[in-house]
Amino acid sequence: MKREKGLLIVLSGPSGVGKGTVRKALFSQEDIELQYSISMTTRQPREGEVDGVDYFFRSREKFEQLIKENRLLEWAEFVGNYYGTPVDYVRETIESGKDVLLEIEVQGAMQVKEVFPEGVFIFLVPPSLSELRSRIVGRGTETEDVIHNRMQMAKEEIDLMDAYDYVVENDKVEFACNRIKAIVQSEHCRRDRVAKLYKSLTEVE
Repeated sequence: MKREKGLLIVLSGPSGVGKGTVRKALFSQEDIELQYSISMTTRQPREGEVDGVDYFFRSREKFEQLIKENRLLEWAEFVGNYYGTPVDYVRETIESGKDVLLEIEVQGAMQVKEVFPEGVFIFLVPPSLSELRSRIVGRGTETEDVIHNRMQMAKEEIDLMDAYDYVVENDKVEFACNRIKAIVQSEHCRRDRVAKLYKSLTEVE
């Protein structure tokens, strides 16, 4: 029996926790049935980028109109360009029965929760703050001041954990992926999601 519709899965957590690494590992698995959320931007396409595949490329005027119409799950301005997640794309994808994964920073996740509270919100945490610091330092791209600021921000973001449905420790990427897949499978078995679909079996034609 087919699902009525898919889920919006929001993967978030403090900077340096490994959100991107876990997301890439998830999508590299053959049995994964997730659709990665395509973002919208006002920047110009780079060589080889395709509209509707890499990003939805839109004019600044169009993007600002979508902001006014509350048609973005979240948005931010970075280096003179807007970036955001279009509501219509997400809703159309889940209505078609596909699950959508959105990997995003904590502040953006809070925006999404206001617009799309029925989403499944997963908070990725490090095994410890010392491990998080080691991962940030390991990038080799941050100054000591930036590392200090990121750690302070991480502590504030971890305090927002209560706004999420699930917490997944990223001790090993493989284990974190398995936990996320288990969460998605469990969500698809929740009574409030599937009762209407299965009760239709008892209806007399």
